[in-house]
Amino acid sequence: MKPAASIIISTYNAEAWLEKVLWGYAAQTRADFEILIADDGSGPATAEVIQRYAKLLPMPLVHIWHADQGFRKTEILNKAIEAATADYLIFSDGDCIPRNDFVDTHLKLRQTNRFLSGGYFKLPMDISMQITRQDVDEQKCFEVEWLTKNGLKSSIKNWKLTKNTALANVLNALTPTRPSWNGHNASAWRNDVLALNGFNRDMQYGGEDREFGERLENYGVRGLQIRYRAIVIHLDHARGYVKPEMWEKNNAIRANTRKHKVVQTPRGIKNLSDNQQ
Repeated sequence: MKPAASIIISTYNAEAWLEKVLWGYAAQTRADFEILIADDGSGPATAEVIQRYAKLLPMPLVHIWHADQGFRKTEILNKAIEAATADYLIFSDGDCIPRNDFVDTHLKLRQTNRFLSGGYFKLPMDISMQITRQDVDEQKCFEVEWLTKNGLKSSIKNWKLTKNTALANVLNALTPTRPSWNGHNASAWRNDVLALNGFNRDMQYGGEDREFGERLENYGVRGLQIRYRAIVIHLDHARGYVKPEMWEKNNAIRANTRKHKVVQTPRGIKNLSDNQQ
């Protein structure tokens, strides 16, 4: 039977964090989905984690991999999109543990001609390292009280972890944050993703997710804010792959996308001629 959703998770040599993330999907309130790991060239340790959990999880777990040739996240995401079998796609990262209602929330809130824009709750490194399988199974790591006991500072941002649906809906309506495509927490219909020819393979780190969302908007698929409903906690990590020239190139591509209302990228899932934009 076709799964209700395909979860596409990007990763790169972060097997300890990926394992914690898989604990989160094992704890979901529903299991009628598949998981595709979009692996941008990780080593054997990541493959070992995926192989182990493929035998343990109640849902299919598929490893989509290509060789490490620098930052090629958009390319591996496109390969995962091609491999996905569900009509609805949920995107996240291998450093974001989902709350147990994450998949159910995305599926319940999906709409025609809309993409869903979630956010994340960022944790410091010391708390990220403390989280155990039991903490995820019992959902303690999503509780502000547990997090503060383990060193989290008091902040208005802690409202992001509210479990009150009515309050979350109010916060989503009031937030000044514009709904954008966030690769750590976003979802869309697969047909809409395919209509855009997926992600732009010419883009490296820096705004590649936002550019994809801008093309969805150009296509007539508007963002819907769900950052207080679909909850993931973001585990801390270094970002050694960030380079200024990546941002410069990506900003130029985004400017062109906005100016010319680009929908299809010519270098996405398939290679298209420039006149097909």
